[in-house]
Amino acid sequence: MSCPSGFPPAEFARRAAALQSGMATAEIDALLLTTPADIAYASGFTTRFWESPTRPWFLILPAQAAPIAVIPAIGAALMAHTWVEDIRTWDAPAPEDDGVSLLAATLREAMPANGRLGVPLGHETHLRMPWSDFDRLRAEIAPRAVVDATPAVRRAREVKSAAEVERVRAACAAAGAAFDRVPEFAATGRPLDAVFRDFQRACLEEGADWVSYLAGGAGPGGYADVISPAASRPLQTGDVLMLDTGAVRAGYFCDYDRNYAVRRAEDDVRRAYDVLFAATEAGIEAARPGARACDVHAAIAAVIAAAGYDPGAGRLGHGLGLQLTEPPSLLPADRTPLRDGMVLTIEPGLQVSPGRLMVHEENIVLRAGGAEMLSPRAPASLPTLE
Repeated sequence: MSCPSGFPPAEFARRAAALQSGMATAEIDALLLTTPADIAYASGFTTRFWESPTRPWFLILPAQAAPIAVIPAIGAALMAHTWVEDIRTWDAPAPEDDGVSLLAATLREAMPANGRLGVPLGHETHLRMPWSDFDRLRAEIAPRAVVDATPAVRRAREVKSAAEVERVRAACAAAGAAFDRVPEFAATGRPLDAVFRDFQRACLEEGADWVSYLAGGAGPGGYADVISPAASRPLQTGDVLMLDTGAVRAGYFCDYDRNYAVRRAEDDVRRAYDVLFAATEAGIEAARPGARACDVHAAIAAVIAAAGYDPGAGRLGHGLGLQLTEPPSLLPADRTPLRDGMVLTIEPGLQVSPGRLMVHEENIVLRAGGAEMLSPRAPASLPTLE
């Protein structure tokens, strides 16, 4: 039997064991998860209903037992198709008591009175319930302590199983097929917002379930930033067009971009593209088990600096999986050890001229013998659109 996510129960048993190993190290008696990615990781519960902020959702993982779902009644039927068997519900929304009493009672049952409740509270986490309800929960489970469980959750999720890697690969393939079709709908005179819409349509036609993220830009000799929504300005000769997508397949993201010259590109643009390609190659080569996130950053930055550009202070890649961006960050300060099975983006960027940028991004999975490409590798030379 498989969950709606398509993974067998054994996959989730493995994930629970990984989480519980980290919990044991941190002396955590129960783990409380509240966010879409964490709950999907531990249970297989996947739904677009998370777009509604009205209802909180909770998953408890005891130190030595199967997970317990404490969720709004509207989700009971879907949760029953996951590997989670203990499902407790309330009629939500109920602002006066939106699951807090039920959650507190379940936690008191699942952990000792002097126990420690782990909740992800660190960097790149958030609590998906009202702070006032969390305060009330802490009071209702006292004297149990609330402690940060970020390291335990992060370490478990960092390494992807073979099945998870295939989900990322499938998302990358759908986006890759859409990128191959860009010349069909991106040309001189075509408004950038129309290109964005057509690209999203192409991703869906090529097998993506949805396109959760699409950004990019276009401008003469480069673009001003890499996170803007599309404007209606038509593409013009000499523009550089960049599309950066987070297409989703079976709950897992890809995250990579492609650059195109519109009709022609000046020498400085072509040189910048070549440097970015070489910097990406250096990052892929450096991304090996046993290295650190900062080592990969250093390898990428060295190529950019050697070419006379400023690599800047920002990160040059990150983790990828159930979320568009996950730890670690490829930063000088991030000393996270890299491990076999981690999925990363390699993302060098540089300033071509004042106010004009170019960025390149690829997706890889780390292997003992060297990184394996998940995104189809970009052309070695800047492609041109008519």
